[in-house]
Amino acid sequence: MKIMVVGNGGREHTIAWKLAQSDDVEKVICVPGNGGTAIENKCVNKALSEGSYVTIAKEEHCDMVVVGPENPLAEGLADQFWNEEIPTVGAKYDAAQLEASKDKAKEFMNKYGVACAKSRTFTNETEALAYIEEQGAPIVIKADGLAAGKGVVVALTIDEARLAVKELMEENRVGDAGKKLVIEEYLRGSEVSILAAVSVTPEYAKEGKACIVPFVSARDHKRLEEGAKGPNTGGMGAVAPVDDVTPEIQEQFTKNILEPTLKGLIEEGFDYRGFIFFGLMLTADGPKCLEYNVRLGDPETQAVLPLMDFDFAKMCKSITDGTLNTFDFKWKKGYSVAPVAVSGGYPNQYKKGILISIDEDKLRDTGAKLFIAGAIEDRRRDRRPASAPAPLITSGGRVLACSAQAESFTQAWNTAYNALACVNFNGMYYRKDIGLPGAAESN
Repeated sequence: MKIMVVGNGGREHTIAWKLAQSDDVEKVICVPGNGGTAIENKCVNKALSEGSYVTIAKEEHCDMVVVGPENPLAEGLADQFWNEEIPTVGAKYDAAQLEASKDKAKEFMNKYGVACAKSRTFTNETEALAYIEEQGAPIVIKADGLAAGKGVVVALTIDEARLAVKELMEENRVGDAGKKLVIEEYLRGSEVSILAAVSVTPEYAKEGKACIVPFVSARDHKRLEEGAKGPNTGGMGAVAPVDDVTPEIQEQFTKNILEPTLKGLIEEGFDYRGFIFFGLMLTADGPKCLEYNVRLGDPETQAVLPLMDFDFAKMCKSITDGTLNTFDFKWKKGYSVAPVAVSGGYPNQYKKGILISIDEDKLRDTGAKLFIAGAIEDRRRDRRPASAPAPLITSGGRVLACSAQAESFTQAWNTAYNALACVNFNGMYYRKDIGLPGAAESN
């Protein structure tokens, strides 16, 4: 098979790497890809400037496409591929609105009885402020639209909540995404992520094949600094599985969140063949769904996919052809730890184009894997052939994740951080407590 992967982040590097491990995969075309996919086994990068996604897929004779990020899905990219009869792992437009609009997601959750926080939606600033005064703090303010992880504010005081509403609705901090706000109750507990494969169409539903199959649990660490302090980021690291997702919690999640979600997808008539990310809060009353993402999480993907003990490409094919309900999922025993290294100044202003130094020999000895996110090959002054690897330079805030797996958490943690010590670039910063007690956000 030839498979296209859409996207250029750490999630997409991980997806491409896992696909390339399949004996059935001849080539992975990453559009546009990054410095990691440029040198990954069986992978090649292709710039979008060379044509549309669909055009490139046709020119490369792709047998399947996997869409990584949310924005192309929310814009209907999966529909475009399917219209050209190219099997695609990614929610079609209608289903993708479950992430593109938090208001629609809450409406869906409430309609189908998904356990979640109580909320109200507002387009009027005065009414939003009045509701906050009535409810009190702490309270959660969410921009309705896609905001690259910058549209959620957990306000601990009324003043913080007022400021959040002003910044989102009046000052356009996240653009049009903040013109409508979802204001919801503050849930106490700890956050976890459950990624899952989805294979739902009206035809599969009639045949009894529609399903959602969850992966092992994971936990992202959003805050910049140790001890869950500092500003929110796109993710400073992830671990999997999470010990506090007990069999009882898993059963509650299945009954009160996964099954109602599946029922809703079927009853709405969605064509949803892809992945779903359940953002959960583990409360005293059981898990509650905070949000849906209609794709794999980042950096959770860098922790979860290495634990898969099955052919990822075959699993993706089963999503598109309606056989996911019979696919045999097997998982490696043990734990995965994936701390993220970021550019100095992130999540605010940071420099790009900084040379990354990697001690490849020492890194290889650790057995860990680097998944590149915000880094590209530096061909500006490089005289080597285009086929030869070039040095990597930073191109984003989150530069890379270092992923390690072992039978014990301690082993995985030590390996990940020993491997991260093999990487260096000016201004490099990473948290040194990913997965440790007190490191994760909790309310």
